[in-house]
Amino acid sequence: MNSISFVDLGKQLETIRPQIDKRLNDVLNHGFFIKGPEVKELEADLSKFCGAKYSIACANGTDALMIAMMAIDIQPGDEIITTPFTFFATGETISLLGAKAVFVDIDPDTYNIDEKLIEEKITKKTKAIIPVSLYGLCSNLHAIQKIADQKNITVIEDAAQSFGAKIDNDFSCNISNISTTSFFPAKPLGCYGDGGAIFTNDDALAEKIISLSNHGQTERYTHHYIGVNSRLDTMQAAILIEKLKIFPKEIELRNLVAQKYDAKLKDHFKTQKNPDNYRNVYAQYTLEISNREEFIPKMKAEGIPISVHYPKCLHHQPIYQKLGYNDSCPIAESAAKRVISLPMHPYVSDEHIEYISKKVLEHAKA
Repeated sequence: MNSISFVDLGKQLETIRPQIDKRLNDVLNHGFFIKGPEVKELEADLSKFCGAKYSIACANGTDALMIAMMAIDIQPGDEIITTPFTFFATGETISLLGAKAVFVDIDPDTYNIDEKLIEEKITKKTKAIIPVSLYGLCSNLHAIQKIADQKNITVIEDAAQSFGAKIDNDFSCNISNISTTSFFPAKPLGCYGDGGAIFTNDDALAEKIISLSNHGQTERYTHHYIGVNSRLDTMQAAILIEKLKIFPKEIELRNLVAQKYDAKLKDHFKTQKNPDNYRNVYAQYTLEISNREEFIPKMKAEGIPISVHYPKCLHHQPIYQKLGYNDSCPIAESAAKRVISLPMHPYVSDEHIEYISKKVLEHAKA
């Protein structure tokens, strides 16, 4: 049996190597490595794909989150409601701006923030809500936006893992006031380095975001804001243009892989539940087990890479403990102790799915 990859970028590259090579050669030939024409082309393609009026490319998904918060003028002392069950960048960017992260527990079925618990955490200091669309599945963004609209609060979707996901016919990155995503190589749509984007339909916000991502410039050497240097390299844009062309097909393949895993594992283990009319892009295929510490080495010995997204809630991270966070989010805390992610990408073979599933059933305890 061929070796099993957690994310197989090589197999993907095989399908589009000539197109990638041509795109990279074009960039080498024209020499506009920063803010080259491919960046604008990509931004137009991203908007066409998800429907957002503005797609603004930037250097990475973490910058995208921070710039989105800077655009709505987050200040020290402001409160931002978010989930504790996410990658550290979600909370980190809030704290970097001096705001306070207010953690709300997750829904046990979707692992996303439980929208039913949000309203009770809103105070006069609440400036934004950042729902994370985890593992490729949108949070209940329509319900969250409704709550926010009633309170005059901005919603920023952290869609680092969910570009391409949908609720009914509405795409992730085009439901909330602002959305952000990541093009880290392992994401469903990833480049060959770091990259990210910010999405909005608001003209004024878009203008400010564009400025903030380029040192706060409104024109050359004229700075109306304190901004950051966060521009997507032209070469990464060139790569993403070609990868976006095959992305719809890859979403179908990811869902097919997930369905095959489901058929073998869903009756035995708790997995992420997709609500009706939601399309998941399966950044990860995640299930819960009770014997994770012994399970992972056994799977490694079988030649199967396993990852954990995420083993420690944000409010339990050492820095947040030091800052005095003592939130209670029991569902997130329980999930953090039990979740494991299996190899997931569009090109997982039936042979590998069969082998991985067999070994999960052999070594995992529900």
